[in-house]
Amino acid sequence: MSEYMQNCQMNFPLIGDAAPEFTARTTNGIVHFPKDYVGRWVVLFSHPMDFTPVCTTEFLAFQSKLRDFNQLNTEIIGLSVGAISSHLAWIRSIYSDIDFNGWKNVKITFPVIADMDLSVSKLYGMIHPGISETKTVRAVFVIDPNGIIRAILYYPQTTGRNIDEILRMLVALQTNDAFGVSTPADWWPGMPVLEPLPDTVADMHKRVGAKNKNTQAWYLTFRDLPESKIYEKKPAKKR
Repeated sequence: MSEYMQNCQMNFPLIGDAAPEFTARTTNGIVHFPKDYVGRWVVLFSHPMDFTPVCTTEFLAFQSKLRDFNQLNTEIIGLSVGAISSHLAWIRSIYSDIDFNGWKNVKITFPVIADMDLSVSKLYGMIHPGISETKTVRAVFVIDPNGIIRAILYYPQTTGRNIDEILRMLVALQTNDAFGVSTPADWWPGMPVLEPLPDTVADMHKRVGAKNKNTQAWYLTFRDLPESKIYEKKPAKKR
């Protein structure tokens, strides 16, 4: 067993935990996290290293969706163990050299953390020793405006992330907060959502007795929620 694995306490943050605090240098200056982002959602993601093929395509994909994230009151922050000088050189190369999926001369504007000492990577559990003790896996942390971790995703170093899925999950979380509902498998805005489970026997019988098309079983009741209301964040009337 490696020395890192022996010494690591493995007390990584989990869903529902407060996002661990840190101060770090980024390509956009110093960041105090999550203090600088109070009131906004954040997608904090790690990539193994600069000047790598998969990471390059992911940066282009994140940047292409940045306006969509911003419209959801969400900021993007990247991280890898590279130095600021390496980050800057790579960002410059992406702009001047890369043409992928119709994206060319793309300026990467979101901040990228330099984590040479691995302090942030270890704090967030982005280093998986079975893969590498010096490079991060592709981790994604979705953090809400109160600094609480709401979702965590891990991808292997060889597999690029689906940015649309991260956006979908973000909208689903915001929909849950705004309307008190859950979202079913393969849900996208505009599709029916799910009502919470009944709290009492009386509520259960009331729901089953309603015999409407949305209730398929006492524990499974759908609800129509127009896409426009989701993006306006205006709670629909309770039935």
